[in-house]
Amino acid sequence: MKSITSHIKSFVPIFDWLPAYQKENFKGDLSAGLTIGVMIIPQGMAYALLAGLPPIYGLYAGMVTLLVYTLFASSRHLSIGPVAIDSLLLANGLIGIAIAGSDHYISLAILLAFMVGALQMTMGIFRLGFLVNFVSNPVISGFTSAAAIIIAFSQLKHLLGIEASGEKTHDLMYDIIRNIGSTNLITFGLGLASVLFLHYFKKLFKNIPGGLLIIILNILIVYLFNLDASGVKTLRDVPAGLPSFEIPQFNLADMRTLLPLALTLSFISFMESIASARILQMKHKNYTVHPNQELIGIGAANMATSFFNGMPVAGSLSRSAVNDQAGAKTGLASIISASIVLFTLLFLTGFFYYLPYTVLAAIIISAVFSLVNVSLAKKLWSQNRRDFLVFLTTALSTLFINIEAGIITGVLLSLGLLIHQASYPHIVELGRIPTTRIFRNIERFQNLERYESILIVRFDAQLFFANAHALREFIEKKVSLRPTIKHVVIEASAINGLDATAVDMVIDLNQDLKTRGIELYMVNVRGPVRDTLERNGLIHENNTQYYFLNTHDAINYILKQETNDYTEYVVQTNENTSFLP
Repeated sequence: MKSITSHIKSFVPIFDWLPAYQKENFKGDLSAGLTIGVMIIPQGMAYALLAGLPPIYGLYAGMVTLLVYTLFASSRHLSIGPVAIDSLLLANGLIGIAIAGSDHYISLAILLAFMVGALQMTMGIFRLGFLVNFVSNPVISGFTSAAAIIIAFSQLKHLLGIEASGEKTHDLMYDIIRNIGSTNLITFGLGLASVLFLHYFKKLFKNIPGGLLIIILNILIVYLFNLDASGVKTLRDVPAGLPSFEIPQFNLADMRTLLPLALTLSFISFMESIASARILQMKHKNYTVHPNQELIGIGAANMATSFFNGMPVAGSLSRSAVNDQAGAKTGLASIISASIVLFTLLFLTGFFYYLPYTVLAAIIISAVFSLVNVSLAKKLWSQNRRDFLVFLTTALSTLFINIEAGIITGVLLSLGLLIHQASYPHIVELGRIPTTRIFRNIERFQNLERYESILIVRFDAQLFFANAHALREFIEKKVSLRPTIKHVVIEASAINGLDATAVDMVIDLNQDLKTRGIELYMVNVRGPVRDTLERNGLIHENNTQYYFLNTHDAINYILKQETNDYTEYVVQTNENTSFLP
């Protein structure tokens, strides 16, 4: 019974922390819940607009997902809901399939939310959260930086009050410049003032929701001065009340079409979410974020929102940071935030009639400023040109091809560089520091002792099919340049495994060296490696390969052997420690 209860608590963490809730946490949770609830209202509507959906769908998603995620989440601070990058991905993926804002477009977005959630839930159940580790920070930063620029450009038409279109960023910019003459100056003035207000207000008052203030202010301005009659486009009729429960329209043809986009969204939203959750968890360290549980939580939230006319969601770093700063202690803060959105849907949607689209555009543009990671680009340029190449390639591919191409290009380039690095690991020749038992890289240390007849090699990687050739080539090159070499010593402390190709290489190398009168030795061989060598007949009493405990003993043995001065030296074998005569 106890194990069943423990299993339920691990799968639905709210049953673990809620019964043990401490009253002193309520003040912080209440403050954070109210703050995020107010903050998610303008952001939810703005990101729905970015996704090509009516703004009310962002509020539907914000309310439902906050509740469901809290049931399953391992993070206590992550704020989930509509986010900029996922909204942009949704819009880019659906724009060629249906007309933005149409019934078909909306049904596809809802179906997409279900598919994303199902994929994430499946990944969580099968414990595939480790896959996020294969996407490096330069890829994530390059992608988000470029996506932020695309998002900002996509909102310029709303900020200016003009019509513009274009699938690529440069096409959109060309169309904006072509139509710049039809800019509605009042719309542009409201939008620009909103951007400046949000930028400076955020610096002065970090915990006060500037987005809500600017919405209220602009609604009053448009209403009092009748600016909608002057061409300022507003939301007008926004549906009131809670979303009804509806099963998504499952259509196999649509699901096949949406599958690539669903896979992309499920992975990207998880990356955003787990990165944000880990940043905040590292700050507090009084709980643990479990990637697989987060996949289940985010997946459940996405599936739930699809039954209540919501859009795909993810964890927001900006809202999560505010959630933490406002004093959130547990998931109760998210439940309070959902209650604020619920109250808004029931009683306040009528006030959005005079809300200008340009203000929602300003909120989006202000929010994505921080996603352009210029500081990381400068750091990578000065410290790691290879990672800078990954960052730049990902960003440029995202900007000038498309978002999916940017992600795929970045991941493939990262994996390619990783494979190249694994294929050509760090291999060095060692020499002895005079009067010591210590051996170091001859390229990094001066005045090291070297031996005419002995080559000492250190291989700093696992030895497997991709890099076995590199070790052999290194040894053969050194032997060809120094005909006096009669002994090759491999310092193997960094080798923690051998595959079949590596074993064959060692056998062949040993035989080849023997034909040239050269003995092969290995020192500091790890247990699993010795096991592999023994199974392949490389460790037995008649074999001329010796396995020493350290490089010092191996060199001393060789030197004594050359002068016929035999003494006992410790040798490493598979079964026990023995002595060479």
